[in-house]
Amino acid sequence: MTQPGSAALPAKLQEIVSMFRSAPKALRLQALLDYSRKLPALPDKYVEHPEFLQPVPECTSPFFLVTEKDGQGGVNLHFKVPEEAPTVRGYAGILHEALNGETPETILSVPNDFYLNMGLTELITPMRLRGMGAILNRLKNDVQSQN
Repeated sequence: MTQPGSAALPAKLQEIVSMFRSAPKALRLQALLDYSRKLPALPDKYVEHPEFLQPVPECTSPFFLVTEKDGQGGVNLHFKVPEEAPTVRGYAGILHEALNGETPETILSVPNDFYLNMGLTELITPMRLRGMGAILNRLKNDVQSQN
């Protein structure tokens, strides 16, 4: 039987998943909070024009995203997540760190449930975990629509 998210992950994402999986429980939560602080601010063009942002209504926190192709065939990821939602911001920070600038094919190949292998199920409620899956799904839909 295959484990969730066991398909080949992009290298940066695999490093992050492995780090979380091997860390003690308390450090996993701290690492998630660290990623929440690493999430870059939304570019001004999207702050001024929020109509370009895609909502993720399945997420319990207000979550918005937008993707844009760069000149080298990669995809730039932008997320709007409130500071008051540190676990969701942390997940967005992980996605940004691991997938920003990757090709559409790489992003689309990420298993929808990869985060289940990170040891977060004992730290985060099932509803939040479903939200994480929804975020990745919306991200993939946005990338797919640009291809």
